[in-house]
Amino acid sequence: MDHQLVHNIYMTHVSISDAKAQLTDLVRRAEAGEHVVLTRHGREVIRLAPVRTPNQKTRDERAAAIRAAQAMVGDLPADFDAARSQDFLYDEDGLPA
Repeated sequence: MDHQLVHNIYMTHVSISDAKAQLTDLVRRAEAGEHVVLTRHGREVIRLAPVRTPNQKTRDERAAAIRAAQAMVGDLPADFDAARSQDFLYDEDGLPA
């Protein structure tokens, strides 16, 4: 199994010697969520995984959070004007009210 790329449903196994020529592609695949494992003599030795901070959310999680916030607020009135939405904060001279 060493020196060849093996795919299964959950992981990609690549020998370290083959990974040298494919590193950029393997890193992209790991960043995209694929499980990439490097092997030496057929034994798993390293797993490539993206670095994520605890607050970093996936695109789907962010989209779901936005939809949930929009659902709480509801639809905006038909005459809503974002450019004038905070006019009540200022007087006619443009100073804070």
